[in-house]
Amino acid sequence: MTVHPVTSTPLRLYCFPHAGATSQVYRGWQTLGEPHVRVRGVDAPGRGTRRQERKAVNYHGLVRAMAEQVVADLLAERERSPGLRWATFGHSFGATMSLAVADHVTRQTGVAPVRAVLSGAVPPALQRPGALLAAVPDEELLARTAADGGTPPAVIAEPTMSRILLRMLREDDCVRAEFAREAAGLRVDFPLTLIAAREDVHAPPEKVWPWSAHSSAPVHRVEIEGGHFAAVQHPKDTLTIICDDTDPGRG
Repeated sequence: MTVHPVTSTPLRLYCFPHAGATSQVYRGWQTLGEPHVRVRGVDAPGRGTRRQERKAVNYHGLVRAMAEQVVADLLAERERSPGLRWATFGHSFGATMSLAVADHVTRQTGVAPVRAVLSGAVPPALQRPGALLAAVPDEELLARTAADGGTPPAVIAEPTMSRILLRMLREDDCVRAEFAREAAGLRVDFPLTLIAAREDVHAPPEKVWPWSAHSSAPVHRVEIEGGHFAAVQHPKDTLTIICDDTDPGRG
């Protein structure tokens, strides 16, 4: 067995959920990580831990609102742990949001993340502009969501929860509709890790790799087995990838 040394400085990992989800999807990640990794889910205003707040209704408003949450948390954590490093992880819809927020936070604080990890997402240039779900009936949208495997069947089957899910999916689709235009010029100077699942019908590897054009720093490409939600369905493996790429003492 290989024993990896624990890095001298902790890592704050900010995790961004996929469309129709909240930071609840990352609730169990902390117990799977290594001692120096502190997992923190990031919610959109009006959802999850921020459900009492007014919603952000467009791309730029959502980026600002999520960045405010990260900045407040990061500065507080760095007070407690001087030299704290940070990174981001975003899956699908959350990948674009995570990179935009990481860029915003870097500009505000002057402290760049050690890495941004983007999973199961295609870059803005490959995104279809305009809302994709507006004309899709509720029953069909729920069936598609069930087939993707990223939402617990109990949520889809329960009427109240499924109504909330549908509302969030449609809200996120309106924001996603802006990606092709508003996020096209997103460029960062910190490293990226790109995670793509071989059987992902929405974001296959060849459509994930062009994210490389959004960073001037080194980019690490990682192919994994499974479908669209493989990275979040196997969090221990995903955290291992993140730890390997963010801890200079590993590898």
